Amino acid sequence: MKVTFLAPSDTSAKPRLVARVVAQDQMPQGIDPVVVEGARASRFAGKLGQVHESFATVGGVLQRLALVGIGEPSDKARTTAFEHAGAALTARYLTSGEQALAIDFNDSSASAADASALLLGAVLRGWRHDVYRTRLKDEQKPTLGELVVIGAPAGTEQAWSQDSAVVAGVSFTRELVTEPANVIYPESFVERCEKLKALGVELTVLGKDEMTKLGMGALLGVSQGSVREPRLLAMRWNGSGKTDGKPTVFIGKGVTFDTGGISIKPAAGMEDMKWDMGGAAAVAGTMLALATRKAKADVVGICGLVENMPDGAAQRPGDVVTSMSGQTIEVINTDAEGRLVLCDAVTWAQKEYSPSTIIDLATLTGAMIISLGHEHGGLFSNDDTLADQLLAAGRESGDKMWRFPMGIAYDKLIDSPIADMKNVGPRYGGSITAAQFIARFVEPGVAWAHLDIAGMVWADKAGATWDKGATGFGVRLLDRYVRDVLEA
Repeated sequence: MKVTFLAPSDTSAKPRLVARVVAQDQMPQGIDPVVVEGARASRFAGKLGQVHESFATVGGVLQRLALVGIGEPSDKARTTAFEHAGAALTARYLTSGEQALAIDFNDSSASAADASALLLGAVLRGWRHDVYRTRLKDEQKPTLGELVVIGAPAGTEQAWSQDSAVVAGVSFTRELVTEPANVIYPESFVERCEKLKALGVELTVLGKDEMTKLGMGALLGVSQGSVREPRLLAMRWNGSGKTDGKPTVFIGKGVTFDTGGISIKPAAGMEDMKWDMGGAAAVAGTMLALATRKAKADVVGICGLVENMPDGAAQRPGDVVTSMSGQTIEVINTDAEGRLVLCDAVTWAQKEYSPSTIIDLATLTGAMIISLGHEHGGLFSNDDTLADQLLAAGRESGDKMWRFPMGIAYDKLIDSPIADMKNVGPRYGGSITAAQFIARFVEPGVAWAHLDIAGMVWADKAGATWDKGATGFGVRLLDRYVRDVLEA
């Protein structure tokens, strides 16, 4: 969606549809009394997300006037309130027939951050993926393609230049997650990420032969039942300009389709497993956002990309594989494949980049959805400072996390009688034992966090800033972490 800024004195033709922001029980000055009375009669009070529409003649021109509420936000929740107000406007008018929406900040108390947050919410809520929908009726087709900002607070354009980069990253993640598995698979995922090169991101791609030489038996074991060959993709953004520093590494699980392998999943709902690469998609989107806004940080994004299929070459329950670290794994359940991908990616990242910090993201366990539903992602870490930083970034960005315990008692649950470990523990504490598995591949001195985002990358109903489908979860969290920690 295009965003245009106009000064109050600009005589350019303005859209017919004009929106004004309303705090709860505080109608803006200069509104036609008929509109005010109509709003009151319809019980519009400026509550968060409320939208009231009317028509008024302003300067001899008929306007379609929208009032959108931000509620009574506290200082901490103010930008979130503006974000949700922007999203509410888009949800109301995306398919309204209007092609442009003007947002009038004249006589408003909004700050640049508030105004940019409104734009961010509006643009994110307007994201759609209609590539394969060929029979949409006219009233179902999006028409709103432009936001015109009138009288923006000083600094809004600069704030938007940063926020729009995040929007681009979230949109890219949603695109990757939404595409079907016959379109996005390891090789094509890499191809979609080629565009990052133009932004200054350095790409490294390992194929099956290179990973075989490196001894990535865990990752390769997952992919061996598919005709789609695996890829390991690394995207480096050296925004700090340093050549001798230790980068922060983000690692994403990229299972582009997960049947469960020989431990096959039930047929009902298996189509959802196209989004089992949501962690890798979030990493790719984050790297796009960082490069677009020229983040002053040294970050590497790594995606372990495989397809988990059950053909005659697929690994079997009970097989033992050797990871790149040399540790052996008894594969009890081939549907616990994400941790097998991540462990080799973690080992390779440490040997290749000597990172100070590793954060991995994965749609790893159904147990996480049982624990937290679709409200929070799960956070596991070996470092309290890193955990606190990520929790804070989650609160500020809206990609909320909740920390879980780890410890020796849980770690013992994945000991194997014939190998160094097994890839699943007992039924209970499944998300924790999955994290304990990954932790065994993190070298001493490396701060590490595991984010289990199984319940967050896809939504069965519309949220504040997304429609049904891919949410783009993780990009805003990681971008906020980079801003608050690496660029501070």
